[in-house]
Amino acid sequence: MKELWMKEAFKNAGKGVFHRQLGIPVSQTIPLTLLEAIRNTEIGMIARNPTKMGKKYIHVTTLVKKRAVALLNADRAKK
Repeated sequence: MKELWMKEAFKNAGKGVFHRQLGIPVSQTIPLTLLEAIRNTEIGMIARNPTKMGKKYIHVTTLVKKRAVALLNADRAKK
């Protein structure tokens, strides 16, 4: 059950929702530098995409920030 925590956490999210929200194709991975930029930006502000992928600027909402932090935690848990 321990290895299924991520599946349980995102069971109601659709496939590729965060990719579409960021404007990045589903076939590409979301760069960690972008996730860190979103995490370090305050809610309501605009995060600059440091990777030149997708949209140039991303409006940081509560949901975007929660998803970015969850993906960073998942990446850290994988290692």
